[in-house]
Amino acid sequence: MQAANDAVRQGRRASVIAAQSFANAPGTAQALLGPHPSAVLQPRAEAARKRAGVDFVVVMNTQGIRYTYPYPREIGKKFVGTIEPALHGRTVIEQAGGPPLPAGKGTAVQSVVPVTDARGRIVGLVSAGITVRNVAHLWLPELAMALGAGVVALVLAGTGTTLVARRLLRQTHGLAPAELAGMYEHHHAVLHAVREGVLITDVDGRLVLANDEARRLLALPADVRGTDVRDLGLPEGLTGLLTSPDAVTDAVQPVRDRLLAVNKRPTFPGDRPSGSVVTLRDTTELAAVSGRAEVARSRLRLLYEAGMRIGTTLDVRRTAQELAEAAVPQFADLVTVDLLDPVLHGREPTAEGWHHLRRTAIGGDREMLPVYPLDDVVAFSPATPQMRAVQQGSGVLEPDLWRARGWREQDPERTGRALELGLHSLVAVPLRARNVSLGVANFYRTRASQAFEPEDLSFAEELTARAAVAIDNARRFTREHTTAVTLQRSLLPRGQPEQDALEVAWRYLPAEAGVGGDWFDVIPLPGSRVALAMGDVVGHGLHAAATMGRLRTAVHNFSALDLPVDEVLGNLDDLVVRMDNEESGNSTGAHLDGREGEGEGVTGATCLYAIYDSVTGICTVARAGHPVPVVVGPDGTVHCPDVPLSAPLGLGGYPFETAELHLPEGAQLVLYTNGLVEDRSRDVEAGLNALRRLLGGAPGRTPDETCQAVIDAVRPAPRADDIALLVARTRLFPRSHLAEWDVPPDAAVVPSVRARCREQLDRWGLEEVAFSLELIVSELVTNAIRYGAPPITVRLLYGRCLVCEVADASSTSPRMRRAATTDEGGRGLFLVAQFAERWGTRYTAGGKVIWAERTLHDGASAASAHTPVDVLLEQFGDL
Repeated sequence: MQAANDAVRQGRRASVIAAQSFANAPGTAQALLGPHPSAVLQPRAEAARKRAGVDFVVVMNTQGIRYTYPYPREIGKKFVGTIEPALHGRTVIEQAGGPPLPAGKGTAVQSVVPVTDARGRIVGLVSAGITVRNVAHLWLPELAMALGAGVVALVLAGTGTTLVARRLLRQTHGLAPAELAGMYEHHHAVLHAVREGVLITDVDGRLVLANDEARRLLALPADVRGTDVRDLGLPEGLTGLLTSPDAVTDAVQPVRDRLLAVNKRPTFPGDRPSGSVVTLRDTTELAAVSGRAEVARSRLRLLYEAGMRIGTTLDVRRTAQELAEAAVPQFADLVTVDLLDPVLHGREPTAEGWHHLRRTAIGGDREMLPVYPLDDVVAFSPATPQMRAVQQGSGVLEPDLWRARGWREQDPERTGRALELGLHSLVAVPLRARNVSLGVANFYRTRASQAFEPEDLSFAEELTARAAVAIDNARRFTREHTTAVTLQRSLLPRGQPEQDALEVAWRYLPAEAGVGGDWFDVIPLPGSRVALAMGDVVGHGLHAAATMGRLRTAVHNFSALDLPVDEVLGNLDDLVVRMDNEESGNSTGAHLDGREGEGEGVTGATCLYAIYDSVTGICTVARAGHPVPVVVGPDGTVHCPDVPLSAPLGLGGYPFETAELHLPEGAQLVLYTNGLVEDRSRDVEAGLNALRRLLGGAPGRTPDETCQAVIDAVRPAPRADDIALLVARTRLFPRSHLAEWDVPPDAAVVPSVRARCREQLDRWGLEEVAFSLELIVSELVTNAIRYGAPPITVRLLYGRCLVCEVADASSTSPRMRRAATTDEGGRGLFLVAQFAERWGTRYTAGGKVIWAERTLHDGASAASAHTPVDVLLEQFGDL
């Protein structure tokens, strides 16, 4: 019956839709007004009937005469149904019978609608209908199925009831109703008596249960059950925990003036959707205790981190800056460190000048700088917290700077600006180490932080005490480093000596870690020669610097003896061996201070020694473990000469081989220590190749330009070792200023030698020194003829000074002695020493050379004030 009724209602809707659609279709009204309506509308109506799924579509005129019908024989007949309401513009829906239809006989649900023209006049009617079968044919065949379904439903209901009963029995564990009621009462009593809040929510987030403690902690009303947790007005963090699907363990959430520990678990653990059980525990008092413990832990952690960060270097300024940075922002918002000037320079601080401190470090936002910038001298008055802290030797707390009169009166304009910027609290702590005050540290806080408390003062004192020890260590290191640098600089050449053989320039860069033992020297020698020395003592510090000074002094002494280069290195080797034995305590086993066997020996030294003769252009070189020199030709060609490498100094017993280099005029000889070409990132060969490329890049540079270019391009950074660089450009002695004669071994030729010397001096325009030089030549030639061996040669060199050299084949060296009154000879060398600026003996492979230098500038020689007669008379003892 329901199906039949539904079919009728569906038929009514379908017929109305079909009739309305055809009546309003384009061309329907025009066809009704045309001469042959049936011819036009019959095929359209049949096509519309089939597409719409209705049984008939009938078009008629206003008198009800059909123009269309599924069967053409019915066209022209009267329509069976009600058409009057449709003629007035309304839709008619009714059930009626009529002529046969393709679907068969039966009740037809049909609708009649008007067709209007463009002016709104009704020019015809359209009816559409559907035939509905008898209702009995719809439900009688289904009666058996309905009865069967009822039986099945009864069976299922009985089975379900049985299953539910069994499950209920299983879930209640066989408890009787009275027992269940008692259990509920006990559960209710415990739930509302426990001092822990309990909330139960369903799967949709609605509150199912809230015990008394939960309502008290969260300030919930009594009728809160069934409310969504999002509508409870709880803090956002707690609401997020309650609505989150994740489990929560001891999550602390602030609610009003309490801190609640929240735990959350699902009501039915597993994969199926379920609600949540939430417990709330008040931990406000525990949080206060934990907060104090956390502050203490954070302070200990800050002290530990500060101990790791402060004192990483032995630089006073850097250590002070590390203190300032370590306290920001964990402890203070702004930190300044002010030190005495003597501390910055490594000196021992005194009581004087304590009111003037230099701002050494700033930590924090520099825009909040309260008074003075870096490196400014701060003149503190006695009433300031800084001076009070220094005077009493402990920290001073100013919790409110607005009330700190002493601090504000220090500089009212600047302190007022600092207060406007937000500074409001200060802790001033003196920096003291080994009972010596070094300065003061100032810790400031701004409005963004709480004011300092007494506990903060003790922490600041502990932090500052650790930093003071590091600063004092840096100060003591600075003092020792300054002493070592001063010693080292005093031992190195301070200026270039006067000489004409070489144009020399040098550079010296100490290691960043400390003072080393690299050294160099330029030593003028007689005969227009120059000695070049370059050495390196292994190690750093005062010991290396002192050893370097001893070696340099020894080289000067050996050079004064005019020894060959191999003998100079041999004597240096013996000296280093003796120094090592003395300092290591092997010779005596004891030291002056009572310590035995604790001496620090020489761990190693290298040296390169060269003598350049500008007359011959020959440079004789020997090296003891030192890097090979580099020669740059006048045309820019670069090569490393084959100079034999001998053992370093201090090994003892090894010979030192030499090499002779023929250097053209304008060539550059480059000497250096291994710090220039070797570091941790590259080996010696790579550094030497880089040096060669640089030296060959621009020929014609001066030695000073070469030094600067090499230092800028080749030196490693950072410097782990000293760097010494010496560049010497060669000069050749002009032949026009050189005169040389061979002298026969006959005393009768001495006057002719004097005459030749006078003639040569006249050509050079040196007539004023002719007499004294004739006397020197006469005495030296006479000694060579009398005590030496042929061949005998006389050579005059006219350069910065006038040099006379007399060479012979004998190795016997003359010595000056005072002659007795009865002696006929023994006074010639006194005359030579009187008229010459210097004189001496130089041994050669073929004998010796006696040389004497005569200065040419006015007043250079004291002998010019005496007459030769006075000089001769002074040699007799009866004046």
